[in-house]
Amino acid sequence: MSHDYDALFAQDRAHFMHPSTHAHDHASGALKGRIITGASGIRIRDHEGREFIDAFAGLYCVNIGYGRTEMADAIYAQAKELAYYHTYVGHSTEAIIELSQRIIDWSPDGMKKVYYGLSGSDANETQIKLVRYYNNVLGRPLKKKIISRQRGYHGSGIMTGSLTGLPSFHQHFDLPHADIKHAACPHFYKAPTGMDEATFVRHCADDLEQLILREGPDTVAAFIGEPVMGTGGIIVPPKGYWEAVQAVLSKYDILLIADEVVCAFGRLGTPMGSQLFGMKPDLITTAKGLTSAYAPLSAVIVGEKVWDVIVEASARDGAMGHGWTYSGHPICAAAALANLTILERENIAGNAAEVGAYLNAQLRQTFDDHPLVGEVRGVGMLAALEFMADREARTPFEPALKVGARVSAACLERGMIARAMPHGDILGFAPPLVLTQAEADQVVEIARNAVDAVAAEVL
Repeated sequence: MSHDYDALFAQDRAHFMHPSTHAHDHASGALKGRIITGASGIRIRDHEGREFIDAFAGLYCVNIGYGRTEMADAIYAQAKELAYYHTYVGHSTEAIIELSQRIIDWSPDGMKKVYYGLSGSDANETQIKLVRYYNNVLGRPLKKKIISRQRGYHGSGIMTGSLTGLPSFHQHFDLPHADIKHAACPHFYKAPTGMDEATFVRHCADDLEQLILREGPDTVAAFIGEPVMGTGGIIVPPKGYWEAVQAVLSKYDILLIADEVVCAFGRLGTPMGSQLFGMKPDLITTAKGLTSAYAPLSAVIVGEKVWDVIVEASARDGAMGHGWTYSGHPICAAAALANLTILERENIAGNAAEVGAYLNAQLRQTFDDHPLVGEVRGVGMLAALEFMADREARTPFEPALKVGARVSAACLERGMIARAMPHGDILGFAPPLVLTQAEADQVVEIARNAVDAVAAEVL
């Protein structure tokens, strides 16, 4: 089939408002667009017939890789049988019943129920409402504030964008909301000079505790954190961080929300990131890898502590007033079931652990001493390079140089998508979890050539 791509791009510029896109440059045509026409495995194809290694799995989400016809078959079969019915007032479908049990099986101990939406942002909106509901029915109307972290990412809504600790998500939106506070980012690389890892962990825990005490423990309801920070720069917490944080939360009766949108369903080589770091969350947010993005679906996983309060409250006050039209959508549930089956059958989390460790080791071997690279970091199938003007003094480049974006563009020229992260000069990697060692070598080789090319321009 032939396509008039010039006409399609004109139509795109005229009518489509793209997310996270420079509006003027897109509408004027200064931003060169790309129409994705197909994909298979870890690669995508565009309208010019070019093929790219997608070393970011879409947006951290295509865990099982592209082009799985088994997924299409499951979606088609469900659509033929029952495309939609709501799940209000106890209505269910076989797909959503089975999926809820499967998700609990993937979850850490103590999780009880699953509530569905379509995105990580709406799931974290649900979390905020659950936290408020929980404390209101317990007779604690002041206990409503939620602490996130600087550089954390938890969505793009009014409240979820407030949870997000990145200035670009607050600018021009009158955010963050007053009930959202931000604690220190656990990035050991940026720790004060002379501070060892254990001291830095204590510093982060103390910062959190002092924030709680300033706000008043009777006003702080929950703490939300990604096991490994994603959009804020792919930041792996230092050893002992989550144990120290949880000790503070326990001391002041503050709920822990694990935002597993990026980390769940195998990306860190474990079922969820919580298991890797010994986290014991009260609430868990998932999306992305739940369906490997073959259909939109999010899942809020509710622990026993919160669920018991919800049950008791309903006996007194009736049903909770919260719901989405598409909660538990059967087509999305069918996609998630097929996705989890593939993940389990092929031990894809095991591959993420093995090949992810190899990828991270190769990146360290290649870039640890590179003059452009200040830090190489990662865990599982997540990795990042942070670029510095002076790697020894940890002096960043002037933002106007856009070094991270230039390296990302250099990767794209060489046939690979790696993401320029929005906080600093950082190149992020989050490939599909089916990546092989040979493909990992290709990722590292392209990255090396791209980094060398930009280094020759800016150093």
